[in-house]
Amino acid sequence: MSKKIYVGNLNYSTVEDTLGGQFAQYGDVLSVTIIKDRDTHQSKGFGFVEMDDENAAERAIAELNGREIDGRRIRVNVAEEKPRRDRAPRSFGRGPRGGYRDGGFRDNDGGFDGDRY
Repeated sequence: MSKKIYVGNLNYSTVEDTLGGQFAQYGDVLSVTIIKDRDTHQSKGFGFVEMDDENAAERAIAELNGREIDGRRIRVNVAEEKPRRDRAPRSFGRGPRGGYRDGGFRDNDGGFDGDRY
């Protein structure tokens, strides 16, 4: 059964091939993913490695945790499943901008002034 591994404190210039090569020394690597910002495509400094064999994954975790890759000491441990939160859809609008549905504004005395602007 495969095992997913979290790798943190990565150098922003570390690429997936470099990371996968480090883990391949311990066994078959199924996938390597470095998480990137969706707008800038810049690395966020962490990623995940999935290994085919659990024993190989445990050995890789034990030996690579704290090792330096591309000038940074990486943090390696078993990836934990992040619980999904059910959230209401996000509204990016700023809400009403003033005025009323009919397009006019109310005076201080409550009267309607449709030609204010």
